[in-house]
Amino acid sequence: MVEPGDREVAGQRLGIPESLGVSTLEPGQRPPTTPPGRQVSIRVQLLDDVTEVFDISQRAPAKALFDLVCVHLNLAERDYFGLQYQNPRRMMVWLDLLKPTLKQIRRPKNTILRFVVKFFPPDHTQLLEELTRYLFALQIKHDLACGRLTCNDTSAALLVSHIVQSEIGDFDEVQSFQHLLHNKYMPNQDALMDKITEYHHKHVGQTPAESDYQLLEIARRLEMYGVRLHPAKDREGTKLSLAVSHIGLLVFQVLYVLQIAYQDTLEFVMASRDCCKIFWKICVEYHAFFRLFEEPKPKAKAVLFTRGSSFRFSSNGHQPSPINAHSSPLSSPLFTDAGYVRTDDEDEVRRKKCPTDKAYFIAKELLTTERTFQKDLAVITVWFQAVLGKEDILPDSVRTLINTNYDPVYQLHQAFLKEVEQRLQQWEGRSNAHIKGDYQRVGDVMLKNIQGLKQLTSLLQRHGEVLVELERSCRASQRLQELCREFEQQKVCYLSLNMFLLRPLHRLLHYKLILERLCKHYPPTHQDFRDSRAALADISEMVLQLQGTMMKMENIQKLLELKKDLTGIQDLAIPGREFIRLGCLSKLSGKGLQQRMFFLFSDSLVYTSRGMTADNQFKVHGQLPLYGMTIRESEDEWGVPHSFTLFGQRQSVVVAASCVSEMVKWMEDIRMAVVLVEQSNRPSADLLSTSRSDRKSPEEGGVEAESEEELSASRSSLERQSAQRGNTTVHVCWHRNTSVSMVDFSVAVENQLSGNLLRKFKNSNGWQKLWVVFTNFSLFFYKSHQDDYPLASLPLLGYSLTVPAETENIQKDYVFKLHFKSHVYYFRSESQYTFQRSVPLATSVLSSVVWCCLVVLSSVVLLCSVVWCCLQ
Repeated sequence: MVEPGDREVAGQRLGIPESLGVSTLEPGQRPPTTPPGRQVSIRVQLLDDVTEVFDISQRAPAKALFDLVCVHLNLAERDYFGLQYQNPRRMMVWLDLLKPTLKQIRRPKNTILRFVVKFFPPDHTQLLEELTRYLFALQIKHDLACGRLTCNDTSAALLVSHIVQSEIGDFDEVQSFQHLLHNKYMPNQDALMDKITEYHHKHVGQTPAESDYQLLEIARRLEMYGVRLHPAKDREGTKLSLAVSHIGLLVFQVLYVLQIAYQDTLEFVMASRDCCKIFWKICVEYHAFFRLFEEPKPKAKAVLFTRGSSFRFSSNGHQPSPINAHSSPLSSPLFTDAGYVRTDDEDEVRRKKCPTDKAYFIAKELLTTERTFQKDLAVITVWFQAVLGKEDILPDSVRTLINTNYDPVYQLHQAFLKEVEQRLQQWEGRSNAHIKGDYQRVGDVMLKNIQGLKQLTSLLQRHGEVLVELERSCRASQRLQELCREFEQQKVCYLSLNMFLLRPLHRLLHYKLILERLCKHYPPTHQDFRDSRAALADISEMVLQLQGTMMKMENIQKLLELKKDLTGIQDLAIPGREFIRLGCLSKLSGKGLQQRMFFLFSDSLVYTSRGMTADNQFKVHGQLPLYGMTIRESEDEWGVPHSFTLFGQRQSVVVAASCVSEMVKWMEDIRMAVVLVEQSNRPSADLLSTSRSDRKSPEEGGVEAESEEELSASRSSLERQSAQRGNTTVHVCWHRNTSVSMVDFSVAVENQLSGNLLRKFKNSNGWQKLWVVFTNFSLFFYKSHQDDYPLASLPLLGYSLTVPAETENIQKDYVFKLHFKSHVYYFRSESQYTFQRSVPLATSVLSSVVWCCLVVLSSVVLLCSVVWCCLQ
């Protein structure tokens, strides 16, 4: 028998000898290969609390480390396990096996990773090997000891009795009592000593393996088995906890009352953007692990799910219209009823001829968005390249970087678009190929091209590098900077240049959402289901592999864009700084309330006023370091609705939001940022320019806000140079008195639509068909998808969306209404599917940037609807 206090290293109980430098690998088994290069030592704490040191190459992916640990344990069923570590913000996160270890762990000497169970199967009999069950038993032991696995006293005592039987063997009154005195297995163990010994006495003759089996049998029936709670709030502000398991999303309220989330879309608030991202990623992994794949064919020592934690299973929004200024964004001659043919009857006839299967409309959405994406790619590979070719000012290294990393992607998508167009023609019966009968599917086309896209993953990973190097070159060359600015003034560049550079990464997210809808729609017996599911697995793997690059580059892109919108600021885009929120608040001063634009970063809060510069920039008035800042509501103190006070180390500022929801968003984001900056213990960098004139911040009288007409009106070519930044998101927030967060921007790029909408003429019952692109919080209008640039745009922030009332006499199906102040627009979708896709997307954007199928937190978005499947 084992003496009290003894501990078994994983594998010792199973007879695996201590290595002492001698390999314990099975015959024919090889240790994982280690990439060449400098070695670094990583400490890993195993489930038996023993810490081992593993040497890996600095460039090695985390999977190399994970494989070393599994080989050390002689573990075959690896997919259930993972490596966890505490990130700089003191949150426990999973090591991404596809990324280099040292890209995730910045200070390996000060970090200890934990090898733990990641996925808890509902039936422990799925675990084929005794070693795997033993490791699961150790995990249950840990969870019970730390209070994570809560249960009633009877179950708790029974669990501990099996642990004791496994560790010391059959019951002996003295030995058992001494063992329980020296070892704490649960928080209230002393009160249950008699019950534990009573149960232990009944386990005579039970082997350690049998004890592990019984332990798992009891544990798997407990409500908190494998549950990892994440604090959150619901939309009413009620505190609750979220968790995810093999059955889906779990919601716990008041003393862990379990509610299984059966709704398709739920809204939750979490403490920070990082908390949200971490939980979302866990949801995606659980969904992929337990739902996406069938059991593999039996193999020697095979696990039930062969693809586990590897994830494989695992603005420059200037107005471009060439027409003279008008009172509405859509009131140019191109958008009036004069000279336009009504499309009502012909569209009704064509709509009746089209297929009605939902899969067809999903495929059509793929086609329409692919057309827009192809145009966006051409902005970089064709239009921008043509501008660069006129002057030899771009360094050869950067030119080569752009060509080699974008041209192959562009060529692949050109071929992909042709295939999708051909397939839709066959599906609609506009080709003789439909006679063959194998045309009403699109998963096979997507699988083929996504597999081709996977071969270009290394190129996609460098798209962020292109953005950084182009910016560095612009800083070094005034002429190149001017050339890029001039290019952004061209009609074809309807977004900022940097946004086009990131489009290929964002397109992966669109493919994933489309395939999720397709897989949800198809029954498993459908001929296209297998290809669609395989394509979804491949694209999910790519998204997870490139997710870190996307998040980093989106932040850099936003900082670079804000740099263009601000004057009197320096070194905005520095390593470690993250953009959090921008928006309009009123600042209380000696002259009363004055409208100001506030910009919240991870280290500072900057406030500005709208300047009268040539580029319509915002002038910085002051900077409030977040370190040491406190915040409190102050409506009663100052008599100003929705006001709160920011107490900084150098000064205090009283501000007021436009409504309660805006106040809550700002206060929650600022508090989160303060906590994070204090945890990092890093003082704020000075953002203000060193120029004395720039540093002056007189609180001059409030700048008169421009009218909606000034915001939306188109300019002549001579005026556009001075007004190129007059319609960015920053300016729209200023005019609409609202705010948006970085999470809103990140989620926005995932949800974009393209296609035909019919817009009602103002003074008649006629409808005009337009090609509409919904992106970057705006609608962009084209005459057809073949046009190179939009004719007009409509920023949607602040707009409301409703269905027309009967009194409005809109006698058409699938019609929705957009209105802001006196501006009213009616749009009609061509099908019920398009209507169901368009309205939620638009509604969410208008409702303070709440996006379809993704749930917006006040300051953070919890992507709950993506946990199991994306809705329409």
